[in-house]
Amino acid sequence: MSQTPAGSSSSFSPIPQTAAAGGITITKPPQTATSFFKVAPGETITFAWNFTSILATPTSLTVSAVCANGNTYPVGPTDGHIPGTATEVLWDVGSYQQNNPQNPLPMASCTLHVWDDRGPGASIKPGFMQENSGLQFALYTPQAYTPLASGWTCAACSDGVMGFTAHPAFVSLIVTIFIAVFSGFHLLRNASK
Repeated sequence: MSQTPAGSSSSFSPIPQTAAAGGITITKPPQTATSFFKVAPGETITFAWNFTSILATPTSLTVSAVCANGNTYPVGPTDGHIPGTATEVLWDVGSYQQNNPQNPLPMASCTLHVWDDRGPGASIKPGFMQENSGLQFALYTPQAYTPLASGWTCAACSDGVMGFTAHPAFVSLIVTIFIAVFSGFHLLRNASK
């Protein structure tokens, strides 16, 4: 008896119940650190992956970004739906932003979700692809240049004591006082012996 996923046109031999669940491994961007992507005209993000332990090739994949604002955004040129054998998707975030003013991309962290034609949250089955939501990334919009002469201020530098204590001159002053006090204490202690 052969197993065929819903909507699959491919045929394959029976999948043993001892087979590992399938999945994808994200290869681009690297998952070692959060990647930041600029949302601007002409900017495209490439997400790529490898399949692992897939014995039942999906008919299609759905790729979406779930962002910190709670909204879900389709990834790619075809509203997030791509062929089941695809190993990458290109997302023109500049065009998306321009074409979707009612639902713009947030400047926030997002999680990439990729699932097969069985849908999000499908049960784990031997040989079938399980949903992947292991990649986190962030979106940002570049800010316009502000010349120093036009009144630019550093928010982190001018927020009271915290901004003052981070200034290199302040750190140097504290170190100098510390050395002077302890050197004087040492001299006084040796003089009294």
